[in-house]
Amino acid sequence: MCGRFALTLPTDAMAQLFAAQPANTLPNLPNYNICPTNQIAVVQSGPMGRQLVSMRWGFLPHWYQSETDGPLLINARSETLAQKPAFAEACRTRRCLIPADGFYEWTKDETGTRLPWYFTRQDGAPIVFGAVWQRWGDDPQSTCAIVTTAANQRIAGLHHRMPLILEPEQWGLWLGEEGPGAARLMTPGAEDLLQFHRVDPKVNSNRAEGPELIEPFDGDDHVSLKGPQEDLSQGELF
Repeated sequence: MCGRFALTLPTDAMAQLFAAQPANTLPNLPNYNICPTNQIAVVQSGPMGRQLVSMRWGFLPHWYQSETDGPLLINARSETLAQKPAFAEACRTRRCLIPADGFYEWTKDETGTRLPWYFTRQDGAPIVFGAVWQRWGDDPQSTCAIVTTAANQRIAGLHHRMPLILEPEQWGLWLGEEGPGAARLMTPGAEDLLQFHRVDPKVNSNRAEGPELIEPFDGDDHVSLKGPQEDLSQGELF
């Protein structure tokens, strides 16, 4: 699952990282609390090479009559990606990459209070999510959803799902630049890929902003990580 994330990389750095041509309409950065329906930076590939563009986070199938005509599709399960009508064509022909510094996940304490955690790569590199995209509407806008997999053992104590995280050598295959075979990339990340820490509950609000949102937070609560937690974020619908 991935319901919020942070991104601070400047446009020039992202363009260099992905060898992509940046569009002129990219969202403002840094953003420490990127939420569903926000415009986000996305890498797609086409006849002119890789492009760094802006897309709405929240996939809109072609049959939606409005942006609120159905469930908010911010994530898509890897296990059923090719079978679900919303994603079946996109997963074969419209795959993309979404860069992030890190992402948030939630557990609950004994009183039901939502406790946010922040996940980053242990090696300090940017996280790159595998995603799918769709053009929608009479005045077409590009929309996308992050692909998720079952959590690895390290993450499962906090949540039973995790975003699909791709390594640089996998980007070309996921983008369709190297022919078929992207389906084999849809596996949980390595056990030592991610690290995580508690962050301030102020990030529970989608209006919160600022670098303090990702700083370690020492609460008085005690959280058990013995087994998977219930899904506490929005958007996991498949």
